[in-house]
Amino acid sequence: MRRQAKSRRDDTGAREEDNIFSRFGLESEAMPSALDPRLRQALADRVRYYHDLGIYDFYRRPIQASGEGSASVARAPSPAISESEGRQTLMEVRTEPSMTDPASGLRLIREDIGDCTRCRLHKQGRKQIVFGVGNPRAELMFIGEAPGADEDEQGEPFVGRAGQLLNNMIKAMGLRREDIYIANIIKCRPPGNRTPERDECETCSPFLMRQIEVIGPKAIVALGAVAAKTLLAINAPMSELRGQWYDFRGTKLAVTYHPAYLLRDPRQKKEAWKDLQMVMKELGLKPLEKSAEQTS
Repeated sequence: MRRQAKSRRDDTGAREEDNIFSRFGLESEAMPSALDPRLRQALADRVRYYHDLGIYDFYRRPIQASGEGSASVARAPSPAISESEGRQTLMEVRTEPSMTDPASGLRLIREDIGDCTRCRLHKQGRKQIVFGVGNPRAELMFIGEAPGADEDEQGEPFVGRAGQLLNNMIKAMGLRREDIYIANIIKCRPPGNRTPERDECETCSPFLMRQIEVIGPKAIVALGAVAAKTLLAINAPMSELRGQWYDFRGTKLAVTYHPAYLLRDPRQKKEAWKDLQMVMKELGLKPLEKSAEQTS
């Protein structure tokens, strides 16, 4: 009876793993015919982790290994593949080699994006992809919603008037722009600087999730409602989102106003400064003297 119960549990677990793998096309493309059950379960756990992050596609490519030669993830089924070869291939899906070299990891993500045509924005006037900028090992990340006209022109986030204000906010915290990492939920400018659509955020944000994982910041600041609601999957007003810490995949996340909003309503700058002070306390940063004026 015990053997029968264990067999039923094993069968149920295998079916669940098959369902997880099929969401990513792994069953037909990268799964060897014979696979150690423990490795299979570990792979399923890793795929489930990416799915929870909102990553629904693997962009598999040859990756230079740290040792001799290189290994690649198969793109087509190989009938001659051995279990040991399959184990090595699948471990590349489980392990992020870029974690020990964030700069290389970010370059790989950028290459995976390519000249992106995954959503409608590539046909609506965007000039270039605005990937992100800053220290690959930053302890602090700022995440906005989307590039504007200046960002689309220069290929770097937060370089217009809102970017100048963000620079002042960063300086008031006792940091430099090059100390932190800046990115957006989506990487292409929406026409007329409109608010990004939900499906655009869902399509593009998995790349941001990979950036966050590679950089591994101690804290994230979500700038504005779009960034906050996308990252936290919470539909709440800014007044309720601000002033507290959230756990984002093991990283502390705070919410504050987008610099563009502060330009439209300067009265909220003091509130934004309170949010930044909370972040500074968490990171052990000391503000510049008269730092409240630095955000003007």
